[in-house]
Amino acid sequence: MLNIMEVHETNKMIEQEKLDVRTITMGISLLDCAADSVDEVCENIYNKITTYAKDLVSTGQAIERDFGIPIVNKRITVTPISLVGASSCKSSEDFVKIAHALDRAAKKVGVDLIGGYSALVSKSMTPAEEMLIRSLPQALSETDIVCSSVNVGSTKTGIDMNSVELLGHIVKDIAHATADNDSYGCVKFVAFCNAPDANGFHGVTEGDAVINVGVSGPGVVSRALDEAKGKDFEFLCETIKRTAFKITRVGQLVAQEASRRLGVPFGIIDLSLAPTPAVGDSVGEVLDKIGLEQVGAPGTTAALAMLNDQVKKGGIMASSYVGGLSGAFIPVSEDQGMIDAVNAGALTLEKNLECFSTLSLRGYGVLEQEIQQALAFLRTMDLRAVGQRTIERLFHALEMRYDFQLGAASCGEREENT
Repeated sequence: MLNIMEVHETNKMIEQEKLDVRTITMGISLLDCAADSVDEVCENIYNKITTYAKDLVSTGQAIERDFGIPIVNKRITVTPISLVGASSCKSSEDFVKIAHALDRAAKKVGVDLIGGYSALVSKSMTPAEEMLIRSLPQALSETDIVCSSVNVGSTKTGIDMNSVELLGHIVKDIAHATADNDSYGCVKFVAFCNAPDANGFHGVTEGDAVINVGVSGPGVVSRALDEAKGKDFEFLCETIKRTAFKITRVGQLVAQEASRRLGVPFGIIDLSLAPTPAVGDSVGEVLDKIGLEQVGAPGTTAALAMLNDQVKKGGIMASSYVGGLSGAFIPVSEDQGMIDAVNAGALTLEKNLECFSTLSLRGYGVLEQEIQQALAFLRTMDLRAVGQRTIERLFHALEMRYDFQLGAASCGEREENT
């Protein structure tokens, strides 16, 4: 039974502590859309998406009004297109046609993003998967809300280095293809390993359709940790766990209500603390309150690992269907606490390398005097200049081996550095 205190607490989390539902996502299987011709595949995909997701946006907006919970994005994910188009697509251009069909369907139903223009190549690439990967620059530059992902490795199979090499060129081509829009195509693409089924695409092990919800609330965790100041470590962990429990319950409420109204089964809750540049909505701030002098100081990695562990434990207590990545995002460009740490000089490439070198050398039993000599040498190096020269030499070598060239700006930089 709910009581008035719990209602008041939830209202406070939403109004003052920036709790929101990051996304309500409908996953749709397109395996039954495969056909002999690309045009028929495109038509099948358009018809299925516009039929299944026609009420997704309006339902999300109604839940926002009824419960007062902000839902930031309404999204769709589909079966990896490399599988759907494998039998009909004979070229990269054929896959681009499917990308346009996805874009049209997503715009028709009014969602913010559609994901699933994807390939799973953790062991090796099929011809269809390679064609889809090679189509990415054109597909992402010619569509507006289509997002792509490629899974290049897993713990069991290792990393497919052939696909990694190919994607290195493709990412650069995507950036060039969308250069007139700040290379926005790269924002819509991700390469990862160990991708769970409900993360950027609708997994082949999923049903015909499913509703997934992602929640976020670093501000809620940060406010809760104010009460843990001066308390012991056990109380700190329990506070994070209890707060994650409350956040997850809000997501579960939204997911179950959306599932009921749409008549689509409920899938998973993705409990990921996703920050914004807004003050009070920062994972970096949470890490500071755990006990760090500042993000980037010794203990940062341990604090982050502890935060992720307690968030997942709290989520599992609240729901039997926690999935996705379910952890803390720490993007330097989007988190005010991380931005402050960089501006203060606490989070730098030099400091990270020094910490790594110290741990490694001590781990191998190197004498302390020799460690200090090595660190003193590192401090004399201009790491950014070294990194720039290394990258330029690498691309120069690749130019001689492969059929591509660096842009004029990069070539100019190379001449200045030589």
